[in-house]
Amino acid sequence: MTVNKMRVATCLALLVTLIGMRSADAGVLDEGADRYRPYMIEGIGSALAGARALREKAAAGDLAGAKKAWISARAGWERSEVFTTGFVPELDAKIDAWPNADSGFHAIEAKLFGAGQTDVDKDAAALVEDLNNLHVKLKDMQLTPQGLLDGTARLAYEVGESKADGGESRISGTSLDDMRNNIAGIDFAYHTIFSAALNTADGKLDEMVTNRIELLEAIVAAPDLPHVDIPRLRRASEELVVALQTASAKLGLQRPTLEAQVR
Repeated sequence: MTVNKMRVATCLALLVTLIGMRSADAGVLDEGADRYRPYMIEGIGSALAGARALREKAAAGDLAGAKKAWISARAGWERSEVFTTGFVPELDAKIDAWPNADSGFHAIEAKLFGAGQTDVDKDAAALVEDLNNLHVKLKDMQLTPQGLLDGTARLAYEVGESKADGGESRISGTSLDDMRNNIAGIDFAYHTIFSAALNTADGKLDEMVTNRIELLEAIVAAPDLPHVDIPRLRRASEELVVALQTASAKLGLQRPTLEAQVR
């Protein structure tokens, strides 16, 4: 065999190896996405149950009960935000409209917590319908590792930027809970879908991502929002985003975007 032929054979063998590695990684990530689905279904199911209770309590004039149900519904939604903006942007815009707050959670929040009113039946009925429509879609929704990585990185960015200065749920005073639930969603998505594959490719980078998630969890464990170290939160958020962007190449995926895109 000539030198040139040997070089060609070596290159072809390397190419086959790389393709095999990428196929194996893709299989691991796809399996991880499938394991993520029950968590997604549970989160939206919890939000839907809370929204139904909210509508019932508000219709009965039970302001305290309606507020409690709103908070419960909100928790399920915030745990699910890894996937909502990328896979169901239209429903996400209706359910969690912000900053215009003309529908969904925040329209109801303004009346319940701001005005102390329970006349929210129209908005509550729409919220129940939208969450139910989403819940029905989840069983057969095509989940892509790329879309879920994008959502994980985007939510990590939002925690440190748009939510760190008081967040969306200022009227109800639950913005810190929003961040905690967001980070819980990030933690579950990362360790269910991406961690094993990244650990195989680059164990130190996997450890870095895990450490930044744990740091965010520690920071938002503060007793209330005024005691959250916001500069530290922003740094940890940015470092997590950069680590996830770096991880994308190791996982055979595109660099995560910070803008909502359907994947």
